[in-house]
Amino acid sequence: MSKKNTAEDTVGLFQQYLQQELVDPLRSLGRFLAYGVVGSLLIGAGLVLLAVGTLRGFQAAEIFENWWSWVPYIISALALTATSVLTLRQIKEK
Repeated sequence: MSKKNTAEDTVGLFQQYLQQELVDPLRSLGRFLAYGVVGSLLIGAGLVLLAVGTLRGFQAAEIFENWWSWVPYIISALALTATSVLTLRQIKEK
């Protein structure tokens, strides 16, 4: 075996090692992060739409007229805050 073959084998082995230990895990991490970001955006948009729908539903009730018109905003804000607290609590447990 000559030095040239040994050097080529070493370079080839090093490239395979980098592919296996660096490139492949980074690709799977990139996919994981991409799906996580897209999922977070969709959940956030859904929660905003749900909060606006809840607010509009409470505003349509005849109970919250005149002086009580601010109460639906407080109810919606408290619901979103409770959802955030529950979500953060679940994240911290894992």
